[in-house]
Amino acid sequence: MQRKLIRSIVRYSISTASAAVIVAVYFLRLHVNETTVALTFLIGILLVAANWGLRHSIYLSILSAAAFNFFFLPPVLTFTVGDGRNWVALLAFLVTGIVASQLAERARREAKISRRRQLEAERLYEFSQQMLVTGNVIDLLNVLPQMIAVTFNLTGAAVYLRERDRIYRSSPNYMDVTAAELRDAAFTRDHHYDEARAVTLVPILLGTRPIGAVGITGNRTSPEALDAVCGLAAIAIERAGAVETLTRVQASRESERLRNALLDSVAHELRTPLTSITAAVTTLRSEPSLDAEQSGEMLQVIEEEAARLDRLVGQAMEMAELDANDIKLDLRLHSMREAVDLALEAVQGPLKNHPLELRLPDTLPPVLIDLERIAKVLQHLLENAAKYSPEGSPIFVSAEVSKDQLVTSVADRGAGVDDLEKMMIFDKFYRGQGQRYRVQGTGMGLAIAKAIVEAHGGSIDVTSQPSQGSVFSFYLPLNLSGR
Repeated sequence: MQRKLIRSIVRYSISTASAAVIVAVYFLRLHVNETTVALTFLIGILLVAANWGLRHSIYLSILSAAAFNFFFLPPVLTFTVGDGRNWVALLAFLVTGIVASQLAERARREAKISRRRQLEAERLYEFSQQMLVTGNVIDLLNVLPQMIAVTFNLTGAAVYLRERDRIYRSSPNYMDVTAAELRDAAFTRDHHYDEARAVTLVPILLGTRPIGAVGITGNRTSPEALDAVCGLAAIAIERAGAVETLTRVQASRESERLRNALLDSVAHELRTPLTSITAAVTTLRSEPSLDAEQSGEMLQVIEEEAARLDRLVGQAMEMAELDANDIKLDLRLHSMREAVDLALEAVQGPLKNHPLELRLPDTLPPVLIDLERIAKVLQHLLENAAKYSPEGSPIFVSAEVSKDQLVTSVADRGAGVDDLEKMMIFDKFYRGQGQRYRVQGTGMGLAIAKAIVEAHGGSIDVTSQPSQGSVFSFYLPLNLSGR
């Protein structure tokens, strides 16, 4: 308020000074006729009206008329008008100045409105573009108030949705608009402006149905722009609802797909060991004359298949733990050779028909890992390589430093993986289409490996060429060791 008063005083002072300059130039220096003086005064009046408005230009018109009479109409240096025709000239000058001021003020006001509308149109376009390019439409609801505030240069904004009974604010500290005000505005169809608080409340209409409200503080925005903002907000909210519905449907379908895959995988994997155990038990019961060697063989079958079932249950439990993000890592500095040695102890059986070549330089730096978990990753990769490689084909394990990562790879000479399968091979319960019923497995091993590596802040991928084998590599950050 004080700044506005100071600015007004400065403008009145400049207007007074401009009249004084015109008087000084024409009265003291240049002796010209009254018409030239009057036109010069009018030019000054028009400039003031075009830039500062009607009040200042009317003030300058009256001041200029008084100065014109006192200094230039005879008798000079007096306010007395000697000739009746000068009264007409003086009145015409004053009327001309005031009318010109009004016309200039109208042109100024219309130009200001035009500029404001142009700016609002540009801001609305920017606002709509921001909403269209936002990738996650659901998150749009959280950033919508901030987008409104930033785009229209406001102090703050808040959006209320009736269906959710939730208020989204441009910042946690913005509380100029209360929840009660927003809820009340959501049930009306009219704008409400509180001039004392500079708060505007506008309902959000989807067609003719109120679905929420927008509250803003700061620069007053035209009703047309606010209606457009609320219309765009309604579209964004409607899209968000549609996306949420679609997401729920897709989640339901994905859940059904995983359930079917789990049942198919587990049923297939359980059937073989259960059949073997049942056959062995039946043989032992029905053939009491079996010698010790034959009985031992049957017991070994039972023991091996029971161990296989135990591994299956263990994988399922581990997968559930990883899905629940309940994984706890015991991070310590270890060499990758320690993890490889630990993994090789667990996969001696699957690897017995495959030559193994290790390429682990002694100069490899230690890395901060959960040793047992990373050994489990290597175990799954080695078992996978053994399953999908011909008997007698070699398997290679290597590790190297690449930039700030330790890259560990397991390569085989199997059938390879095509580009389509590369996109799904780390999904839960996915098994290769061509090997699904030829090779035993649950489809959980690679998914477990991926989850463990990502829990370490790393990544895993596969490179492959059909008929030439595959290389599975996982990347662990070395900079974690400095924590």
